[in-house]
Amino acid sequence: MDQNGTHDSVYLVSEQTTCGSLLQQLQMIWDEVGESDEARDKMLFQLEQECLDVYKRKVDQASKSRALLLKQLADSRAELARLLAVLGEKTYPGLPDKSSGTIKEQLASIAPTLELLCKQKEDRLKEFTDVQLQIQKIGMEVAGSLANDEKIGMPVVQENNLSLKKLDEFHVQLQELQKEKSERLHKVLDFVSTIHDLCAVLGMNLLGTITEVHPSLNESVGVHFKSISNETLYKLSKMVEALREEKKERLHKLQELAAHLIDLWNLMDASIEERNPFGHVTCNMSATVDEVIVPGALALDIIQQAEVEVERLDQLKASKIKEIAMKKQVELEEIFARAHILVDSAAEEEKIMALIESGNVEAADLFSKMDDKILKAREEALSRRETLEKVEKWMSTCEEENWLEDYSRDQNRYNSSRGAHLNLKRAEKARILVSKIPALVDTLLAKTRSWEETHGMPFTYDGVSLLSMLSEYTNLRHGREEERRRMRDQKRIHEQLATEQEALFGSKPSPSRSLSTKKVVGPRPNGGHANQTHGRRLSHYDNNNGVRLASKDDKRDGRLSAPANYVAIAKEDAASVVSEYEVAAAST
Repeated sequence: MDQNGTHDSVYLVSEQTTCGSLLQQLQMIWDEVGESDEARDKMLFQLEQECLDVYKRKVDQASKSRALLLKQLADSRAELARLLAVLGEKTYPGLPDKSSGTIKEQLASIAPTLELLCKQKEDRLKEFTDVQLQIQKIGMEVAGSLANDEKIGMPVVQENNLSLKKLDEFHVQLQELQKEKSERLHKVLDFVSTIHDLCAVLGMNLLGTITEVHPSLNESVGVHFKSISNETLYKLSKMVEALREEKKERLHKLQELAAHLIDLWNLMDASIEERNPFGHVTCNMSATVDEVIVPGALALDIIQQAEVEVERLDQLKASKIKEIAMKKQVELEEIFARAHILVDSAAEEEKIMALIESGNVEAADLFSKMDDKILKAREEALSRRETLEKVEKWMSTCEEENWLEDYSRDQNRYNSSRGAHLNLKRAEKARILVSKIPALVDTLLAKTRSWEETHGMPFTYDGVSLLSMLSEYTNLRHGREEERRRMRDQKRIHEQLATEQEALFGSKPSPSRSLSTKKVVGPRPNGGHANQTHGRRLSHYDNNNGVRLASKDDKRDGRLSAPANYVAIAKEDAASVVSEYEVAAAST
């Protein structure tokens, strides 16, 4: 019989064999053997004990198995409760009822839920790890303790609280840190951009400057890897402050150089071609610090270039200052000359040269003072103009008076010579002008006194008081009138004598003959020539001989003489002149 047949027979025997049938077989065997009842009872008792032991063992095993299952069930329920507490869940969908079903059924119903909660815990733990890792990384970036290639250690997660509430708290913290990181990164990028612009304007190396703060600020490093620590922000702010101060100082220095250059150019009368190469220097003359944004505008070589040019022009300034100062002095002297104000030109020129050579005065200050003098001189000349016009008119009338006297002494003035009619017309006009001299002198006196009261100083004409000149002229004119009256009286006496002689001797001397023998040779009452130029002026006189003393200035600039002193004219000459004038007037 094969093996399968043997198993089948054993199975059939086991199914058919029972405790009763075995006991019957045992009884039959005992009967055949002839066992005693006592032996039989003892053996049956042993069988019962052995069966009882087997049952006990089975019961114990069953009890232990039940206890183990109960422990597993309790542990599962405890783990379920713990997971719910860790995950922050009070209930869970599909959670089995504790009192329904056998122990194995309860275990079987808890197992899927427990498995799901374990998986959820692992997922939640991973989420906590990720968020805490990001928080830790940003915190290290803010603290400046994280290098670019440094690996961050895994954070320690508190597994006893993996609730969504706790996870949300970490997420809120992470968002705040991310916002702070974004703000810090924005500040860093702003600082870097500002430093870039400042370095461009100052002509500095950006890479060498920015990497002094932190290597991660290099342009080759990604934005998200830039250092955002407090130290980096502090260093960047200090660098921006230092660069702005440097920019401010350089701009101030460049503006000073530009102002100096412009002053020197104006002083030197520099051409546009000479100024154009420094247009990039002077273009920022009035710019503020924030307005200067052109790259290289405040580079050191630009400032050095301007310094070299200023130094070069400074060396040429002294000679140019002298030239310009002399031009201004000449302009001032011309104003004084046109206004007939006497000044010591040589002394003023020496004083100006001494100031320039001493170096104790700035060119701008010197020119400003000279311009002020020129302005004041023009104002004074303007205030004197109306009076001077009257003086010129008076002197011109005096010239006509001189001409008229010369004309009156001419015995051939009525001959039919060429141009005689023109001289006659001029004589008529001259007599009209001469008749207005007293009124003109009175007007001049009034204007001169008014001017002196207004300005608190005497009105001089080429160094001589105009009031004195007018007073002297008035006195001379009065003297001449007295002399004329005296001469008229003498004439009447002569006429009477002539009449008496005619009565006695029968003859009368020719008036024209006697007059011709007394023609005056010498200075005219008012001096000068008929064709004297507009530049004439009154001058000092020699009280001894009536001849004008020419000053050094007159010799130097060719100024013409003014009317001579009437007092110096001899009385007999004056008498002959007056008589001729009267005769000529009577004849016309």
